[in-house]
Amino acid sequence: MQTRPPVKPDAPDIPAELDRPDVGPTLAGTELECAVVEGVDFSGQRASSVRFAESRLNRIDLTGAELIAASLNDVAIAAGSWANVRTKELRLRRVAFKGVRMTGADLAYANFEDVSFVDCKIDLAFFVGARMTRARFERCRLDEVDWTDANLSSVAFDACSLARTVWTDAFLTTCEMRGCDISGAAHLDRLRGVRMPVADVVAAAQDLAAALGIEILE
Repeated sequence: MQTRPPVKPDAPDIPAELDRPDVGPTLAGTELECAVVEGVDFSGQRASSVRFAESRLNRIDLTGAELIAASLNDVAIAAGSWANVRTKELRLRRVAFKGVRMTGADLAYANFEDVSFVDCKIDLAFFVGARMTRARFERCRLDEVDWTDANLSSVAFDACSLARTVWTDAFLTTCEMRGCDISGAAHLDRLRGVRMPVADVVAAAQDLAAALGIEILE
C-alpha cells in the first residue's frame, strides 16, 4: 500500500524590512524581533530565555554556548556555528538553517516544528528525546548522530549522510529518506515504515538485513 509523503515544513515568515540593532557581545537577556544580526560572537556563553522572532541571523557564532529555554520563531539562520552548543527546553518553530556548522550540538529534548536544514554539518550531534514535526534535512552530514527516543513526524532526509547513526527506541511516522547513506547505523529496525527508493534499499540491504536478523546467503 502506498504511504503518504512527509508534509513539507512551512518557511519562516520574515518581513522584508528588518531593523539592524546594535547587538553587544553578551547573549544573556537577548530578545530580538524583526531584526538582522550579523557576525556576532556568542561562543561559550550561558544564557536563558533568549528570544528571536521574525529575524535573520547571519554568521553568528554560538560554539560551546549553553542555551536554556531559548525560543526561535520565524528565523532564518545562515552560516555561522552551533558546534558543541548545549540546549535545554529549546523550542524552534518555522526556522531555516543553511550552511551552519553544528558538529557535536546537544539538542536533546528540543521541540522542532516546521524546521529545515540545508547544507549543514550536524555530525556527532544529539537529538535524544527530541520531538520533530514537519522537518527537512537536505545535503546534510548527520554521521554518528544519536536519535535515541526521538519522535519524528513528517521528516524528510534528502541526499544526507546518516552513517553510524543510532536509532534506539526512536519513533518515526510519515518519514522519508532519499539518496541517503545509512551504513553502519544501529537499530535500523526503528525505521520501519520509512519511505525509501528501491535503489537505496538495495544499497543498504546488508545493514537492513542485519537489523532484521536476516542471514544473507552467498
